[in-house]
Amino acid sequence: MTDPWQDTSLPVDTRVADLVARMTLAEKVAQLSGIWGVDPDVGDMAPMLRDALAAGQRFEDLVRDGLGQLTRPFGTDPVEPAAGLRSLAERQRQVVAANRFGIPAQVHEECLTGLAAWQATVYPNPLCWAATFDPALVERMGARIGTTLRGLGVHQGLAPVLDVVRDLRWGRVEETMGEDPYLVGSIGSAYVRGLESTGVVATLKHFAGYSASRAARNLAPVPLGPRELADVILPPFEMALRAGARSVMNSYTDTDGVPAAADRALLTTLLRETYGFTGTVVADYFSIAFLESLHHVAEDVEQAARLALEAGIDVELPSTNAYGEPLLAAVAAGLVDEKLVDRALVRVLRQKCEVGLLDPGWAPVEPGPDAVDLDPPEARAIALEVARRSVVLLADDGGALPLAAGARLAVVGPRADTPEAMLGCYSFPMHVLVHHPGTEPGLEIRTVREALAETFDVTSALGCPVLGGSDADIAEAVAVATDADVCVVVLGDRAGLFGNGTSGEGCDVADLTLPGRQEELLEALLATGTPVVAVLLVGRPYDLTRQVGRLAALVCGFFPGEEGAQAVADVLAGRVAPTGRLPVSFPGPGSTQPATYLSSALGQRSEVSVVDPTPLFPFGHGLSWAAATWEEASSATGAEWPTDGTCELVVPLVGDAERATTEVVQVYLHDRTSSVVRPVQQLVAAARVDLAAGERVEVRFALHADLTSFTGRDLVRLVEPGVVELRVGASSGDVRSVVDLRLTGSVREVGADRVLEPTVTVVRG
Repeated sequence: MTDPWQDTSLPVDTRVADLVARMTLAEKVAQLSGIWGVDPDVGDMAPMLRDALAAGQRFEDLVRDGLGQLTRPFGTDPVEPAAGLRSLAERQRQVVAANRFGIPAQVHEECLTGLAAWQATVYPNPLCWAATFDPALVERMGARIGTTLRGLGVHQGLAPVLDVVRDLRWGRVEETMGEDPYLVGSIGSAYVRGLESTGVVATLKHFAGYSASRAARNLAPVPLGPRELADVILPPFEMALRAGARSVMNSYTDTDGVPAAADRALLTTLLRETYGFTGTVVADYFSIAFLESLHHVAEDVEQAARLALEAGIDVELPSTNAYGEPLLAAVAAGLVDEKLVDRALVRVLRQKCEVGLLDPGWAPVEPGPDAVDLDPPEARAIALEVARRSVVLLADDGGALPLAAGARLAVVGPRADTPEAMLGCYSFPMHVLVHHPGTEPGLEIRTVREALAETFDVTSALGCPVLGGSDADIAEAVAVATDADVCVVVLGDRAGLFGNGTSGEGCDVADLTLPGRQEELLEALLATGTPVVAVLLVGRPYDLTRQVGRLAALVCGFFPGEEGAQAVADVLAGRVAPTGRLPVSFPGPGSTQPATYLSSALGQRSEVSVVDPTPLFPFGHGLSWAAATWEEASSATGAEWPTDGTCELVVPLVGDAERATTEVVQVYLHDRTSSVVRPVQQLVAAARVDLAAGERVEVRFALHADLTSFTGRDLVRLVEPGVVELRVGASSGDVRSVVDLRLTGSVREVGADRVLEPTVTVVRG
C-alpha cells in the first residue's frame, strides 16, 4: 500500500504533512543542508573554502539519515558529461538507499552564464542580457539553459543575480544586469520565466543590498537607508518573484548592522509575509557559519544555526557546517524549537515534491547510448544572437566602421587573441578550469583576431597584457598599427575571483582607469595617425574621456560569451548592425565617481562642487548604422492621470533610413515635486523595436500610476498627485519628447500587489 506522501493524486501539502509526521529529528535536519564533494587540493576557488568544508567525513555517514542537496556535481571539476551523469546517478542511488524513505537529493548548479560545467555552452554575461533590452530573447536563453540542466538531473539553478549596481568599482558589476531597477527586474524576470518553464528552480540572489556595500568593497557593510532599499534594491526581486522564482539566496553583507543571514525582518516579515513567497530560502555558501566567524553576532556555530533558522533560511549550502550536528545539538539543548526545523522542512519537502523527488518510481537520469552534448548548435545559436544584440557602439566618427572590404587590419591589444576575453568570472573556464592547468577548455571559443581574419588581411601584436607588460610589446603593436589601414585594439578585463582577475567576485577596484598599461598602449596607437577602433571586452565601464574624441570608433561587449568574437566581428564588418544599449553609465573624467544615473538633483553637476559626476556615456546609450525618425510622443488618454488609473503613451517611429534599424524606446519618469527627494529621472518602461526600411510604427505604453509610486516619509509606498513628466528618448541623456501629465486624485497607498511593469504594444503600419 502506498503511503499518503507517495500518492501523487493528493495535494502537495497533504503529502508533505504526512511525511513530516513520520520523520525523526535527525531525518528532518538531514533535509536542510547539502554536501559538496570538493577535492581539498582543488585550489583557492574562494577564501576559507577548505576550512569551511567538512573534512574526513565519509559520504555514507553524511547521508545515513537523508540529504537535502547535492552541490555542483558537474560544476566543481572538469567532468566529462557522460561520466558526470553516471557519477551523479550513483550518488543519488546511495542517498536513496541510505535513508529509510528513499528520498533523493535536490541537485543544484551555478548557471549565471549557462550551466557552469565542462564542455557546456558559455552564454554572454548578464550585463549583455541587459544590453539587449530584449526580455523575450533572454527568456528563450533561460529556457535553453533550463533544458540543459533538467537533462542532467539538475533541479535548481543559482541565478539570476538581481543586485542593482550602485558603484561601478564593485567587482561583481559583471554579474549584474545594470544600474536601473526596472531594467534589472524586467530582464531578470525573463530569465526566471525561461528557467522555470523547464521545471528548474530559479534562485534569486543576493537578497538584499549586496551591491550597495561601502566603497564598492566585496562583503563590506551596507550603509543603506530603508527608502533606497525599498525603491532601488527590492523591486527587481519583487518582479522576479511574480515571474515564478521558487528560491531566494541571502546576501553575505550586513545592512545597518544586521547580517542578511540573520535578518528575520528581511527573510520572513518582508519576503514571506509581505511578498507572499512560499519557496525555499537557501544560504549563500557558508553564510550561516559566517555569522560566527565574520559578523561576530553568534558565539558559536550552534547559535549561528539558531539565528539563521529563526530568520528564515531553510537550507544551508553548500555543506552541513551549521545545519548538521550543531543544529541537532541546539535542538537537544532547548536552544532551538523543533517547530522551526519543521517550518523549514515543509518548504524543502514541498519543493522536492514539486520537482518529482517524492514520487514513487523516481530514478536518476542515466546517460544514453549517444554522446552527451552540452553545447549543441541550438544553444550556440542563442548565445550568438544574445551576443550580437548586446554589442554597444559607443562612439563613431563615421569614417572607419563598418570596416571596408579588403582593409588591412592591425588587430592588437591584450584581449585581441585570447578566448578568455569573452568569459566572465562565473563561466566554468574562468571559475573552475583555471585550477586545472593543462585541461582542454572543451569548447570552441574563438578570438577577435581569428574572427576578423576570416574576412580581412590581419596582422597582430599583443601590445601589453591586461596587467604589466613592456615597452617592447607596445613598440611592436605601434609598428604593426603604422603599416595598417585601420588598427583594431581590443582592451579590457581578465575575469577572475578574489584578486585573480581585474573583474569578478572579490576583484573590486579603487578607480575606473583601464587596468595595467592599457591606456598607455591606446595613447601610443593613437599617435601613429592610423585610425583606431577600440573594442572593450570588460566587466565594468572604464574612463576613456582622454581618448574618446580621437578614436575612429569605440565598441563595447560585456564578456559576450563563447560566440562573442563572432558577434564583435559581425558588427565591425557591418554584417550586423550594433543595437545594444548601455545598462550601466560610462564614467566621466576622474574615474572615481561611484554614482549611477539614479541620482537626485544634489547628485548632479552643480556650482557648489568642483567634482562633476556627469557620465561620458549615459545609461541607455548606444549608436547604430542608421536611426529612425522619432515623432512627437503624446498621451492618448489626455493630460490627466488618475492616481489609481492608467495613461497610454504613444511614441511614433519612422524607419526612413535606407536600411533596417533598431531603436530602444526608453521612458523616464520625472517627478517635479514630491514629499521626499527622488531621482531626477528613472526608467519606467522600455521597448526594443526593429523597423524595416520605410516602416512606420507606434509604440504604445500602458502605464499604471503605480509605476510612479515611491516610499514616503513614513516608509509607506505612495502614489502622490502632482505634475510629472514622461521623458521619452534614446537614452537617459538623449530625450526626444517630454509629455507633461498631472496625477489627479488623492494620495494612495500601494503595497506589494501594485503594478510593477507597463504593457507594451507595437502597432505596425
